[in-house]
Amino acid sequence: MKRKKILFVCTGNTCRSPMAEMLLRAAIKKRKIRWWDAASCGIMAQAGEAINDKAAAVLKEAGVPVSDKFAARRLSQKLMDGSVLVVTMTEAHRQMLEDCACVACISSFAGCEVPDPYGAGIEVYRLTRDVLARACDNIIQNYILKYEE
Repeated sequence: MKRKKILFVCTGNTCRSPMAEMLLRAAIKKRKIRWWDAASCGIMAQAGEAINDKAAAVLKEAGVPVSDKFAARRLSQKLMDGSVLVVTMTEAHRQMLEDCACVACISSFAGCEVPDPYGAGIEVYRLTRDVLARACDNIIQNYILKYEE
């Protein structure tokens, strides 16, 4: 069976979307859900950049593995075509992609948009992580598990 992928999209692909990718991967693995994976990219990403240090730190605090091989990548049609769901961090991001199928704003799963924490203190990154973790749980409950039914 071919793996199904959920793609998270933010602006630079160094904070929010890689956090969401790694959180969803960890949640999928913990729940032993097969055939699903997560990926991330940024609308204006500088290809090859590492995950933000604070983003990595708050993931590690929560016991979420952080890949040292992570490298930011820019949104492409190929990435979107290979995904069953594209989740943007803000409504503005979603509107940029509104002509594409299967695009949703994270607010559908988290109850709010996820503002960019770049340049903020560690507490803002923790809050971002917690909102994204809640969204990932809802994605599993209300999308992945329902998709499998």
